[in-house]
Amino acid sequence: MICQPLAGLCPSKIMSIFKALFLLLFLPSTIRVTVTEPCPISMCGSKGIPIRFPFQRQDQNCGYPGFNLSCSGDQITVLKLPYAGEFFVRGIDYIMQQIQLYDPDNCLPQRLLRFNLSGSPFAAAYSQMYTFLSCPSQLAKPSGFTTVDCLGSSTNSVIATSSTSLANSMPPSCKIIATLAVPVTWPDRYYEGFSTSLNGDLRLRWDVPDCGACEAQGSLCGFKSNASQEIGCFDFPKAPGENSLRIFRIMCFSIALPAITFIIGFACFACFMDAGRRSRANITAAIVSPQPTIVMTGLDESTIQSYEKLVLGESRRLPGPNDSTCPICLTEYCTEETLRCIPECQHCFHADCIDEWLRRNNSCPVCRNSPSPAQNVISNND
Repeated sequence: MICQPLAGLCPSKIMSIFKALFLLLFLPSTIRVTVTEPCPISMCGSKGIPIRFPFQRQDQNCGYPGFNLSCSGDQITVLKLPYAGEFFVRGIDYIMQQIQLYDPDNCLPQRLLRFNLSGSPFAAAYSQMYTFLSCPSQLAKPSGFTTVDCLGSSTNSVIATSSTSLANSMPPSCKIIATLAVPVTWPDRYYEGFSTSLNGDLRLRWDVPDCGACEAQGSLCGFKSNASQEIGCFDFPKAPGENSLRIFRIMCFSIALPAITFIIGFACFACFMDAGRRSRANITAAIVSPQPTIVMTGLDESTIQSYEKLVLGESRRLPGPNDSTCPICLTEYCTEETLRCIPECQHCFHADCIDEWLRRNNSCPVCRNSPSPAQNVISNND
């Protein structure tokens, strides 16, 4: 009979179903939607960098003065500095208020020799004094210098160092091109005389407008009015379709309420009348067991610390199948850096890089073998 499938539903279960339908149809949604701005967030291409306040596309008029961006023919975001030319944009950190640039011609040192931020709202996030020298090509590059390949020729090579003493110790055949403060990706972390590569990205910051705190709390930064340059921090406004969605839910609830009331009354009647036959009701429940979630965990700290460490010597020779670059951070190893090697595969990495990796993963990032504890040995690689 038609009431038998409902006879197995007790009043408590029926009320739970009723409450779930009520919450679904009547209560407002808690989903946060994307804010609609006077100048909407745009980008160059489908996978470009989001462009929002204080930046603006050149065909808009809602950004802060001096923060104009454009799109190249290849849909790459471009920033043009008044006295330094055009740079491609790698990324924008709106909370830290920094923009990351790189040279379209892949010769950033050549641009840095005449770099000038005058007339722009940007300043170097980090800077360091460098001396550039032109030396004969046959002269072996001394330790502590960076070779700028894109500035060299068949007869001369250009080298750079952040150490004044090293620059002054070069033979007379090496001529100083310039000594100037150069924006660098990060400050020099090592001893004086060692110069990092100058081909990294250019990192600039801006102080005005100050929107970092507003961005950090997930709000929207922008002009308080069209007639003022005063900056405000705004909450996300409601989406235009939210009121329509609420009306639709109320209509659905109005139609469904009589039907739900009838179902509850009929089910309660069937529940009490057929209490003796509920055990014989033909109800089939399909239970699908959820698949267990596999959680990958890293190694414990004692196992990580048991792996061999070595301090890189002047020769920078490494044991095992390793080259001169850390596979995790992709930066070249430097003299007196501390490395850690995994015993089974002999793959070596910066100690800080592999320690953080192994805390999250239980395998070598190169060969994916799972290492086991080993005796910790600190050595100096000559």
